[in-house]
Amino acid sequence: MTVRSSLVVEEASGLVTVQDRGRPGLAHLGVPRAGALDPPAAALANRLVGNDEGAALLEVTMGSLALRATGALWLAVTGARCRVTVDGRAAAHAEAVWVPRDGVVRIGPPETEVRGYLAASGGIDVEPVLGSRSTDTLAWVGPARVVTGTELPVGPPRGSPASYDAPRPPRPGPLRVDPGPRADWFAEDALERLCATTYTVTPESNRVGLRLDGPAIERVREGELASEGMVLGAVQVPPDGRPVVFLADHPTTGGYPVLAVVRADDLWRCAQLRPGDSVGFSHG
Repeated sequence: MTVRSSLVVEEASGLVTVQDRGRPGLAHLGVPRAGALDPPAAALANRLVGNDEGAALLEVTMGSLALRATGALWLAVTGARCRVTVDGRAAAHAEAVWVPRDGVVRIGPPETEVRGYLAASGGIDVEPVLGSRSTDTLAWVGPARVVTGTELPVGPPRGSPASYDAPRPPRPGPLRVDPGPRADWFAEDALERLCATTYTVTPESNRVGLRLDGPAIERVREGELASEGMVLGAVQVPPDGRPVVFLADHPTTGGYPVLAVVRADDLWRCAQLRPGDSVGFSHG
């Protein structure tokens, strides 16, 4: 009988969740998509250990993690830069690392950015919920939050680790947006004003949305909009006029007007913006 490996969490801080590509296509049932907020970093971690890019892995948000491997396996840590050790010895970031049986991997808090990703060869093999192993933090659909004492089963390896894989290239500058469906709720130059403003990321930001502080965007219509479907990347403007960029755990409907939508290729950057960071938008 084959003995399956697992990762036993000896210490966990911050928000640690299991994520894969999420569960898109269920919004009509009121189920958010979830999934890794930084898909390029998650895909890289999986490729490094020989997994399919969509295999389940761990997302660590502004925290640290210590794991004991019950069987020898390959691990890779990508995303936010952090210190990685195996049994107390320094290990590489964004490279495949061999961990022996009963080896202890420690991931320090992020030195830059916000979210790190840890992939294990074979993938985190928790039970899927609605076709995905992702944790949705809005309704807590999917695997439970990973905490000290959690034991995570690991599937059998499916491929060979990569000796090298190019990380995603940085794309500096503002977040690119397209016009949203409710521009008529704002002044004619509202999109231009949005793109001419520098905003600050607030501590209230999370997997649901990137919350921004800065000059308010004024509406020209009174009353409330009937709830309608929301899309990933929607720049919604609540009554206080300060925009929120919807991320993977966003509600499937919303009643505030959407002025713009962040392009899919730029959304991973929202996952790595820290409270206090500055961010702008551009269109055209």
